[in-house]
Amino acid sequence: MMWASRRLPPWAVDALLGAGVTLVVSVAISANQGGRHGPDAVAYLWAVGLGALMFARRRYPVVVLAVTALGLFAYYAAGYPAVGLGVPVAAALFSAAEFGRLVHAVVTGVVVVAVSVFFRLVEGQAFSFVVNYELAGHILLMAAAIALGDSVRSRRSVQEGARRIAELTAQRYRQEADARVHADRLAIARELHDSIGHTTSVISLHADVAREALGRDEAQTRAALDLIKSTATRTMSELRRTVALLRAPDESSRSVVSLSNVGTLWESASAAGIDLEFDVRVGAELPATVDASAFRIVQEAVTNVVKHSRGSRALVTAYDDGSVLHLRVVDDGAGGSVGAGREHGITGRGHGITGMRERAEALGGTLTAGREEPGFVVRAVLPLEEPS
Repeated sequence: MMWASRRLPPWAVDALLGAGVTLVVSVAISANQGGRHGPDAVAYLWAVGLGALMFARRRYPVVVLAVTALGLFAYYAAGYPAVGLGVPVAAALFSAAEFGRLVHAVVTGVVVVAVSVFFRLVEGQAFSFVVNYELAGHILLMAAAIALGDSVRSRRSVQEGARRIAELTAQRYRQEADARVHADRLAIARELHDSIGHTTSVISLHADVAREALGRDEAQTRAALDLIKSTATRTMSELRRTVALLRAPDESSRSVVSLSNVGTLWESASAAGIDLEFDVRVGAELPATVDASAFRIVQEAVTNVVKHSRGSRALVTAYDDGSVLHLRVVDDGAGGSVGAGREHGITGRGHGITGMRERAEALGGTLTAGREEPGFVVRAVLPLEEPS
């Protein structure tokens, strides 16, 4: 039955089961054993009816069971040849158990046996024949039908549970994949913002310088244009390295973005009139992710100083204590930089501090930024071991 149900539609399975019931019962009727009169068209029509009930067994298993039992009683009451007990009701008992009506199947089987035994003994049949000879076979056949139906139901339930678990597992994998894609997009956005934002700010600043000096100070104009050219060239190199890192994130490409290269920020800051100083005391080689994130945080903080600070000096401090890396970027903007309000959402346009904080938190660290004497301070604490 289970073999067929995996290859045939439900209605075809029910049709085969109904045809089998009709055939078996018809053969038993044609044997013409016992009864007050021989088989006729009504007897065979009753066999066809038992088979036809199989088409309703899925939706109405209890009704099919009750009609089968009552039809069996009516058949014997009409005096037709004996067809046994287990054979006519086996399919109905199997169906009821298969669709979760185990109690109904057991109760119906007990009632059918009890009623049959009672009336046969009342009619004068020998107790030894009815009880000692036939009863065990009928009970075993009914019990086997019920057990088979319950087994099919149990296995179907297990398969449904396994299918549901597979669906939930696939759904979880899809969610995890979506989360990874989202994280990758955020990482790409931060990488592009940090790698391009700094140099484009410098280019914009010196383009204004060149425009104002044009026709008045040829040397200053030339110096501004030279700086724009060198900055643009460096930006393209940085962009190529970033794209290479996104395509194949290996350690060699990561090492290009390193805290050891923080001195490259001096030129752009100096050109903007900012005296940028460094106090970097890092002992052992930093983990690649920490090293790259530290550089990007310092780069973004210096970019904000160049773009927004009212001061003329800035200090970058970096040191590690063996377990965490401490970063600090402070300017002397006399009470705070112009960009502080923007970065904290007053205009709603800044993403610098948000990006720096995301980088720090991705490594299990923290980042704070705000006005302090003498200006605006960015502090970051980055664990040297990646979070598990």
